[in-house]
Amino acid sequence: MAALCHDIGHLPFSHAAEHELLPDGYSHENMTVDLIKSDEMRGIWTEMRPPLIPDDIAKLAVDPKELPNQEFSKWERILSEIIVGDSFGVDRMDYLLRDSLHAGVVYGKFDQYRLIDTLRILPENDDENAEPVLGIDAGGMESAEALLLARYFMYSQVYFHPVRRAYDKHLQDFMVSWLGENGIPIDPPEFLKLTDNEVLSEISIAASDESHPGHDPAKRIVSRGHFRVLYERNPMDAEKNPEAGESILNAASEKYGPENVRHDRYIQKQSANIFPIRSRDERIISSIAASEVLKKVPLVNIDYVFINPEVQEDARNWLEASRDDIIKSTEEDE
Repeated sequence: MAALCHDIGHLPFSHAAEHELLPDGYSHENMTVDLIKSDEMRGIWTEMRPPLIPDDIAKLAVDPKELPNQEFSKWERILSEIIVGDSFGVDRMDYLLRDSLHAGVVYGKFDQYRLIDTLRILPENDDENAEPVLGIDAGGMESAEALLLARYFMYSQVYFHPVRRAYDKHLQDFMVSWLGENGIPIDPPEFLKLTDNEVLSEISIAASDESHPGHDPAKRIVSRGHFRVLYERNPMDAEKNPEAGESILNAASEKYGPENVRHDRYIQKQSANIFPIRSRDERIISSIAASEVLKKVPLVNIDYVFINPEVQEDARNWLEASRDDIIKSTEEDE
C-alpha cells in the first residue's frame, strides 16, 4: 500500500509548479502523508483485513528525510529504501522505464530483471556494526551501471531538455497567475479537486481570453509560442563564473525587461552511485571502488536562460557581442 500511495500527493503536472504553489517547507511528500492519514483513507485502512496502520504506510511511502520526527527500525529503513531509495528504489526504476517508453526514447532502458535478481540486503561497509542497506551481488554490477547511466541520460536528454523546461516555466507562470499568491489549498478535500483536467481546461479558456490573468503563458502553451534558449551552460564559462547563467539573466532582464526572460538552474544534490557490493569472495566493497563507470557518471548540472521569441534574434546578437564581458564583470565584482 505504501508503494501504491507513494505519488498520491503530487500536484497537477507533477513537479512543474510545486515550489511556487505550496507553502514554504511543504512538499508533495507532506501532502502524501496528509492524504494517507486523512479521515477518508483511515476508514479504508481500518476496514481492510488485517487492518493497516496509517503511520506505518506513511513511513514507507515517502523519503524518511520528510519525517524527521519518526524513528525507523533497521528493517523499516530497508523497506523504505526498496520504495524510495536513491539507488534502487522501485519508484525510480519504474519512472525510467515508463517515461522511456512513452517518450519514445531508449535512454531509460536497463535490465531490470537481472538487477532485481541480484539485489541483496548488505552491510553498508565492511564494519561488523554497519547498518544494513540495499546492495547487489557482483554479478549485477553491469545492470546497476546501466540503471544509473539510464537515469543520467534520461535527466540530461529528456527531463531537462530545454523545450520541456521552457514549458514548465510557462506552466508555472500560468498557475501562479491563475491561482494567486495563496497557491493550491493543502486541505485534502480541496487539494483533490484540482487535477490535470481542470488545469488544461483553464489553460484553454485563458488562451482565448485576453483579460484572464494567465492569458500570456496560456497562449504560449496552446500556440507553441514558448520562450527559446538564449544561453545554456558551457564548461568554459563555468570555469570563469559558476553562475554564468544568473549573470546573463540579470543583464538580459535589464536590457529586454524581466517579463521577457526566464532562468532555469538545477544542480543534482547527491549521487545515487554509492552502494555496497558483495564480491565473489564474499567481501563487501563500495560500488565506487569496484566500478570505473560509476566513478565517472557526472551529476546533472543545467543552467538555461530563456528569451521571448519576439526579441530572440536581437538578444542572440547582443549576447554574442557581450557574453564574455557580462560573465567576467560579474566575476570581478564578486
